Amino acid sequence: MHQIKARFAGVESMNVLLTGGTGYIGSHTAVALLNSGHKVVLYDNLSNSSELVLQKLAQIAGQPIPFVKGDVRDTKLQAETLAAYCVDAVIHFAGLKSVAESGANPLKYFDNNVGGSIALVEAMQATNVKKIIFSSSATVYGEPQYLPYDEGHPLSPMNVYGRTKLQVEEILQDLSKSDPEWSIICLRYFNPIGAHESGLIGELPQGIPNNLMPYICQVVSGKLPHLNVFGDDYDTKDGTGERDYIHVMDLADGHAAALEFVRKHKGWEAINLGTGIPYSVYDLVSAFEKSSNQTIPKVVKERRNGDLPVYFAKADKAKNLLNWQAKRDLQSMCDSSWKYQEQLSKLLN
Repeated sequence: MHQIKARFAGVESMNVLLTGGTGYIGSHTAVALLNSGHKVVLYDNLSNSSELVLQKLAQIAGQPIPFVKGDVRDTKLQAETLAAYCVDAVIHFAGLKSVAESGANPLKYFDNNVGGSIALVEAMQATNVKKIIFSSSATVYGEPQYLPYDEGHPLSPMNVYGRTKLQVEEILQDLSKSDPEWSIICLRYFNPIGAHESGLIGELPQGIPNNLMPYICQVVSGKLPHLNVFGDDYDTKDGTGERDYIHVMDLADGHAAALEFVRKHKGWEAINLGTGIPYSVYDLVSAFEKSSNQTIPKVVKERRNGDLPVYFAKADKAKNLLNWQAKRDLQSMCDSSWKYQEQLSKLLN
């Protein structure tokens, strides 16, 4: 396979490996990168995704997307993949992501998320690929000492999942210090929701969802009887928790912008990707009711341990360094999620 370099809308084409590439954020980022003129290869063990995603991506792209089925802890297969596809840069999404499960099974999470990241970076070193964008998380911050969170906020994750993300960030920072040829960005996501405008790909969790948007989708589609609202007595505008929800395609565009940055700059950076706007649970429910033209039944429950009343990003660094900012509003996030849910219902019925 020959490395192809081309100019596309002022961007130099790169061959990019996406670990966890058939997952929710990975699949949407693949579309954004293809739209920017890059070539992608997806690497995934399909533990929390489906080969159906590959078919849908091919529909969107108008061509099949190269795919390698493999585990992120498999250094040998990753090195072979990097070499075979002449990869220039890696976007590393692969990882387990349930906060609750991480507390119940910490060794599994450290093995997969931290061990898998080390295996990947060893494969990159072996093939001299030294550009990586890491899928980190706002969970690295922990309880807010001030809001909005900026990248200088103290790092004190409240759960095992967040600690795995922080450990990988620190490993990558140490790697950058040891070898100045590395170009590394850790993107700290806030709360991605929504779906691609085609409705062909979106968030499809296995089992009962942990996240609010897919839970709402399952209530509206009749799979679940009602939405559990965990606490309506927080010190917020309507008593429910407030989060920085960001459209997954805005997040995907952020990765395309980060890729352009690592192409030109060496070193290590941590950058927030969020809107800077906190939306409540009821804001999201109201917008989704408008999208679906349905009423969403709700049951208020006790607050959950570890849930924060409010958190949202300061996203100035992304604007200044990457020339990126979120563009899509809450209603478009809900409209796209509903479109995906409708397509999914037709497919499954």
